[in-house]
Amino acid sequence: MITDEHGLVGEDQTREIIGCAMEVMNVLGHGFLEKVYENALCVEMRLRGISYRQQPHYDVLYKNELVGEYVPDLTVSDSVVVDAKTIDAITDHEIGQVLNYLKIASFRVGLILNFKHAKLQWKRVVL
Repeated sequence: MITDEHGLVGEDQTREIIGCAMEVMNVLGHGFLEKVYENALCVEMRLRGISYRQQPHYDVLYKNELVGEYVPDLTVSDSVVVDAKTIDAITDHEIGQVLNYLKIASFRVGLILNFKHAKLQWKRVVL
């Protein structure tokens, strides 16, 4: 488990990711589709030397049998699931979805980034 000096799981990583998202928002603004922001986040993280994987595949198992797969937008530093959104508001639905993603990927921290409005919205989710 990776904690910062305050003992918060993944806080340093989420702070870096939010910084990247703010830069993307400052440069692109709001109003594009989710994929544009996902791709721009990849560019920004690459420029900052942050390790990430775009669209990695994870098996979904039910009682040890494969029943599907999950493909998150991004994983960062093999510890944070990132979900880029362009929605009206981050709700319990998105939070629940990220909690499921964390279980499947065996990560502890997720980050929902919402680029729909003029001001970036985010929600840090810890399993």
